[in-house]
Amino acid sequence: MSRMRVAMVGYGDAGRGIHARLLRACGDTVTHVVVRSPERAAAAHADWPGVMLHDDVEALVRAIRSGAGGPVDVVVVASPTALHAGHVRTLAATGRPIVVDKPIATDAVSARGVVEVAERSHAPLTVFQNRRWDPEQLTLRAVLASGELGSVHRFERRWERWRPVPKNRWKENDPAGGGLLLDLGAHLVDSAVQLFGPVASVYAELRAVTTTTEDDVFLALRHRDGVTSHLQASGIAGAPGPRTRVLGSDGAFVVTEFEGEGAAFAVSGARAGDAGDTHEGWLLRGSITSPVTRAPGGHEDFYRAVESWVLDGGPVPVDPWDAVRTAAVLDAARVSSAGGVVVELGST
Repeated sequence: MSRMRVAMVGYGDAGRGIHARLLRACGDTVTHVVVRSPERAAAAHADWPGVMLHDDVEALVRAIRSGAGGPVDVVVVASPTALHAGHVRTLAATGRPIVVDKPIATDAVSARGVVEVAERSHAPLTVFQNRRWDPEQLTLRAVLASGELGSVHRFERRWERWRPVPKNRWKENDPAGGGLLLDLGAHLVDSAVQLFGPVASVYAELRAVTTTTEDDVFLALRHRDGVTSHLQASGIAGAPGPRTRVLGSDGAFVVTEFEGEGAAFAVSGARAGDAGDTHEGWLLRGSITSPVTRAPGGHEDFYRAVESWVLDGGPVPVDPWDAVRTAAVLDAARVSSAGGVVVELGST
């Protein structure tokens, strides 16, 4: 039996490729889709027989209010980034819970405005920061909680690919909503803040080498607790570095590969798969290497948390104000890169 009846805005790489797949895995049903492309409309019909299609968000709002196509428990916004803010503002009038893909908006001012509109409209809002449920992130949380690393002073995470011929899509071509800073940067910053708390200052280097938007990104964040995060995203890395490296007074935690994308710099004597499928990364103390047991979890757990939130009154899966704070860090990164300066952030 379906847990949730879901309306979806957009049915492309994010809508169909990520959200619909996870919803199906959780036993939920997509009942409405906003889509204009005939090919994507056909895909939605094939995936969800009986789905009601709409040309725009306004038509979806009318359907929700009239009950056409049946009741809707939650609306998922999986449209291009530059459209997120406008779509959430329109949908908030329905009062239905909303899941918006990250980033919530293209800048912090717009992000704050979106959250405030949702609050005034009494429309529950959350953000699809699914990477909080990565086994890698959950495993690292467990390692930090164990105290095995001692006092942590640096967190490094890379999302690097070798893609010398970029894809021809809006993420590479849209100067307003595309680029790796808004795409992968939103994940990287959120991951760092979840692990090490609020950011005090930002230094960044942003480049557009093969695309019209940033395809090579480096951020150095100084957290208020003293930890420094070095975050990198690139589509032009011929030798992708270790996915994650955390340095502490008593050792290090390293993950070399991520989602099948190999790293050029593996841990000596320990390659992906050597420890078996029950392990995620390694603890290192000089030449001493030991595998770490993988924490259970996966991206479906985000939507299980949404089900609890929407249907059972559970906690919001991701506080939308977290997305506002992430947007402020990304804004600061743009200022830093443009001026070659360190940008100090306020206390909010």
